[in-house]
Amino acid sequence: MMLTAVTRFPRFRWLRPALVAAAATLCLPAVQAQEAPPGWGAGLITGFGKKAYRDFDNKAMVFPLISYESSWVSLLGPRLDFKLPPVGDLSFRVRLQYAGEGYEADDSPYLAGMDKRKGSVWLGGAAMWRNPIANLSAEVLGDVSDHSKGGMVKLQADHRFQFGATDITPRVAAIGLNSKYVDYYYGVKGSEVRADRPFHIGESTVNVEVGLRVGHVLAQRHIMFVDMSVTRLGSGITDSPLVDRSTEGGVRLGYMYRF
Repeated sequence: MMLTAVTRFPRFRWLRPALVAAAATLCLPAVQAQEAPPGWGAGLITGFGKKAYRDFDNKAMVFPLISYESSWVSLLGPRLDFKLPPVGDLSFRVRLQYAGEGYEADDSPYLAGMDKRKGSVWLGGAAMWRNPIANLSAEVLGDVSDHSKGGMVKLQADHRFQFGATDITPRVAAIGLNSKYVDYYYGVKGSEVRADRPFHIGESTVNVEVGLRVGHVLAQRHIMFVDMSVTRLGSGITDSPLVDRSTEGGVRLGYMYRF
């Protein structure tokens, strides 16, 4: 996420699996701001961001993106949706996705001596209501990989403005994270304590994200897009000694070809 400045030139780790999955998940709002047509799609995304962890090694990422859309299935990067029968203007989905949150000890000098925090596989449900004023969505997910054992609730509103071949979609979202999630990624265990890194137990929190997606159709099957966002982190995260900032920002640029 990158509306904030990067303090040093990013180190490239091409296609590192966890980072690829994390960035692809972040890019989902950029690609799905409008309902995808049936069929396959393939493209590339590059993402730049700065995490809130102290002295974290900022990274730039380039990775492929595969999509598939049918009446019953929606695949986009690391996220797979099974579509359920709609009820009026409401649509429902069973959602399975991988997110490469977390870190390794060598990602920051401050994290030296910390155990690796692994990415999670999330399973749950989502509901969407498309109307002329705003598209509203909600999702409830739980970590079924048994890493964080966390839970998440996300509420989002967005509206798409069309200007010929260009569309602009602002959004705002609230993301509630339970204490198990926050403690796993932002807590400090007794075995990880050192003089400048006290013991810490994470508490549940709510993050608030605002973003803007701009898409442009170059030709019938060629789509370019840029997605910018900034997230205000809740106190359950900013109270952690691992964190030295209250916001995370980013920008993603991408290209998609629809078959």
